[in-house]
Amino acid sequence: MTSTQTSSSKSPIGVADAMAEGPLIVQSDRTLLLDADHREAAECRTAIAPFAELERSPEHFHTYRLTPLSLWNARASGLGAEQMLAALDRFSRYPVPASVRTEILDQASRYGRLRLERGPEGLCLRASDPVILEEVSRSAPVAKLLGPRLGPLEFAVEPLARGRLKQALTRVGWPPEDLAGYSPGAPLDFRIRPETVDGEAFSLRGYQWQAVEAFWAGGANAGGSGVLVLPCGAGKTLIGVGVMERAATRTLILTTSVVAVRQWRQELLRRTSLVPDQVGEYSGQEKSPRAVTIATYQVLTHRDQRSDKDRLESYPHLDLLGREDWGLVIYDEVHLLPAPVFRMTAEIQSKRRLGLTATLIREDGREDDVFSLIGPKRYDAPWRELEAAGWIAPAVCVEIRLPMDAEQRMAYAVAEPNERYRLAAALPQKLDLVRELCRRHEQDRVLVIGQYLDQLRSLADELHAPLITGSTPAARREHLYDDFRQGEIRLLIVSKVANFAIDLPEANVAIQVSGAFGSRQEEAQRLGRVLRPKSDGGQAWFYSLVTRETKDQEYAAHRQLFLAEQGYRYEIRDWSELVDQGAAERVAPIT
Repeated sequence: MTSTQTSSSKSPIGVADAMAEGPLIVQSDRTLLLDADHREAAECRTAIAPFAELERSPEHFHTYRLTPLSLWNARASGLGAEQMLAALDRFSRYPVPASVRTEILDQASRYGRLRLERGPEGLCLRASDPVILEEVSRSAPVAKLLGPRLGPLEFAVEPLARGRLKQALTRVGWPPEDLAGYSPGAPLDFRIRPETVDGEAFSLRGYQWQAVEAFWAGGANAGGSGVLVLPCGAGKTLIGVGVMERAATRTLILTTSVVAVRQWRQELLRRTSLVPDQVGEYSGQEKSPRAVTIATYQVLTHRDQRSDKDRLESYPHLDLLGREDWGLVIYDEVHLLPAPVFRMTAEIQSKRRLGLTATLIREDGREDDVFSLIGPKRYDAPWRELEAAGWIAPAVCVEIRLPMDAEQRMAYAVAEPNERYRLAAALPQKLDLVRELCRRHEQDRVLVIGQYLDQLRSLADELHAPLITGSTPAARREHLYDDFRQGEIRLLIVSKVANFAIDLPEANVAIQVSGAFGSRQEEAQRLGRVLRPKSDGGQAWFYSLVTRETKDQEYAAHRQLFLAEQGYRYEIRDWSELVDQGAAERVAPIT
């Protein structure tokens, strides 16, 4: 008897057969259990992912949860409560509990019942119901940000309080819709070229235009702030360029590294009518503001060590966000936004803001600040849909588990808790397994990615491969990346600097030897290194090497949550299946 048949036989009397066969169990505590082996599991996952967050993904049943923020983001992206409930009704094995229906209707209706608008008196907070306004105005964090009362349904608001007020209202459960509009910024007219400077025909793909349109949806006041979520390799930079062309204004682009700065600049000059004098760099190496300025988060958060770290004045370069007449600020990899940039962003809410990311997950739990200060999620492209269309490479994810020997096991057992993960993640036996995988993929372009520098140095020495870390000079990094693109280097050892904002479309194998504890965002970024579509249409391989029965295995399960939400499933293999095989099989990838 199949699992579906078993579940059906246990259905309550009176439940229709079609409902009893559904892949989803909706529970009154707002958790959703998805039967991962059900024939409709993939379709159900796609339907519920826009408004539910994945919490756990063991073999057979994945657990999602409905949260206020997930429902508010869905509302902001245009999904109504009725559509959410229809999705649950369509796939639920049992009737959706009344308490869940009420929660969805209630939370979805909260978004937009408070609005920030511009009236005759200037910026104001308006409510659709005087009771709501009375409630929030009695909250101390909200009250101190409100100006004089203008009537039964509105308060005046100081322009500089706009961002902090949105944060405060979101935290008390009443997220406002910001309809106050934006300053246009200094004009900058440019166009995307129909062909690149080297003669290659070029236009944005259909889903890229959809993302651009989603950012601007809602008209002049509603459109123009928010986050676009797409997988690595899907062309988030080009979507940013599309938004810039429509904005036609001076633009500040914030990104993660000097290498990323150069890549943005190269793309802008290659694919648009902008000329070199119009595109400047603002980093630790060069500070040349132009009509389009690309800066690093690191330079903006560089602090005068003699100053109080809690004061914005302690960050001498942070005023770049506000001192120029920007009409648009782009936050690349917005899930990595540092706290000082959040604080300054609260002061510049009159500028249009675009966040680009592969995942809205923040390990510090500040997703609500992204929602409040950058804007709600406007577009989310399912990874598997883009894969099916050929826009990103199909990927095979394999977790390979290794055992500790008796001596290592004892050392792990007696180690201090904060040392145990390092011992497990940097297990010496991983070197032999990396060597074996590199043999199997000797015709491919391989990235070995890890967290611990000692481990990476040992790998680089043993494999005679170049190593890139945070201390590698930018020029050296660019040189090695270029050699990798040209095929002169087929194997690179890289630290966490390769988690984001490197353009290596030729990479088709990633071997993860250690990671940042249980970081879901890091797992998504690392898989993204190999997802750019391949010229031969081939697939990508993502290996994660995990030490069995340790923190390494526990953290690996958590890291994989986001990818499971996107439909990726990890095949679990034991290392003995690989290292003991004959040499004649060693050049074949795991199948």
